[in-house]
Amino acid sequence: MPENRERHGGRTVRLAVAIVPAASARPAADPVVFMEGGPGGDAFGSIPFLIGSGVNRDRDLVVMAQRGTLHAQPNLACPEIDRFGATAVGLVHDAPSTGRRLVRAAKECRDRLTADGVELSAYNSTENAADFADLRRALGVRQWNVYGYSYGTDLALTYLRLHPEGIRSVAIDSVAPPQVVSLPWTWDSAREGIGAILAACAAQSPCASRYPDLPDLLTEQVRRLEAHPLRLTAQPPAGGDPVQVVLDGGALVNLLVANAVKAVDVPAALDELAHGNPERFARAQAAGATPVVGEFAHGLTQSVACSEWVPGFSEADVLRAGRRAFPGWPDTVLAQAPQLPFEHDVCRVWNVPDRTAVQRVATSSRVPALVLSGTFDAKTGASWGAYTARTLPRSTAVLIPGIGHWVVPQSPCAAAVLTSFLVHPTAPDTACVAGLAPRPFTITPEPETP
Repeated sequence: MPENRERHGGRTVRLAVAIVPAASARPAADPVVFMEGGPGGDAFGSIPFLIGSGVNRDRDLVVMAQRGTLHAQPNLACPEIDRFGATAVGLVHDAPSTGRRLVRAAKECRDRLTADGVELSAYNSTENAADFADLRRALGVRQWNVYGYSYGTDLALTYLRLHPEGIRSVAIDSVAPPQVVSLPWTWDSAREGIGAILAACAAQSPCASRYPDLPDLLTEQVRRLEAHPLRLTAQPPAGGDPVQVVLDGGALVNLLVANAVKAVDVPAALDELAHGNPERFARAQAAGATPVVGEFAHGLTQSVACSEWVPGFSEADVLRAGRRAFPGWPDTVLAQAPQLPFEHDVCRVWNVPDRTAVQRVATSSRVPALVLSGTFDAKTGASWGAYTARTLPRSTAVLIPGIGHWVVPQSPCAAAVLTSFLVHPTAPDTACVAGLAPRPFTITPEPETP
């Protein structure tokens, strides 16, 4: 593919493509093409989850490594940021010194990539979508079905808007609408997802009785840890030597947003934390100490975020959104967007042009669509699914209770709905949703009173 389609005769990029045959002996003619999240995730790494969810049951599955990711050339991996992340588990999450280390790592990566001739501004959703349009033509596919999750929904909606030809249907899972994705938006999603977990506990009598007033408890713990961070030794969940970790208010919030502690364990983990046992959160924090260096393409993350998500909103806007979402939390926590701390500082050194005028646009289409959301999703709040469906008049919006980010691999019902949708895009069978409810929460024994 051309690196930059506006620069005729310029550099090209190479994108790896895998085709997973349909499990059926008589597959339908229209395959499913998958769009990975991130941005920057390894699409090939998701193939086992897609097969396990039956996405290739009746159709071939086409998986392409997006430009800049693992298995593409060039690969915009940033080992510098991976190594920072491994040490960041032992740093105060929102300390200015932590931000300076992150910015230094990002600048080192940027300088290395640009020295290799990479045009970072070409790694954006417009070019990414055009790659998929060109792939369909290269494969000789007349029509196909698109399935994307997380950033892959942003990309799928961009693709549908710019290249509608040849698209039979679109399924979007854990929706990030391109017209609203921004740093302040991350606080809206965090409030919705975390709030849904706490509300689900309150709706289950055993959980409500054992863990009353969870919203107040969460605020209390965020404030306490931000004022007095815990410095601990914890073993990573995957094994290995114990590592030094810091639990401050910002770290606690990011662990919740990332679903690093399973939703069913969150009330118990908060209660244990309040009673002097931070082990669940400490182990979850320790998981970040052992990244697979070079697997995730941070370069694509930053090129997309800094051109499409960050411009147009100030650091003060992020703080205001945080205060609306979680009044009473410390400003030091709320000043950093969940999952994207110090992003304004990083973008100043990443230095790619503002693309919001062409990217922050709603997609309106009559192509049949399936919109899947999980109520416990704190990265892309569930309400954004219904919001996006408003401009997709032939869409079916499905809300799965008690599921977090990337619904289909976690919910057999959602997987069945997707399978049905691929057969009948305008009338999928959603009957299984009616009987769903969040799983029972973990109930631990009451702590003994001294």
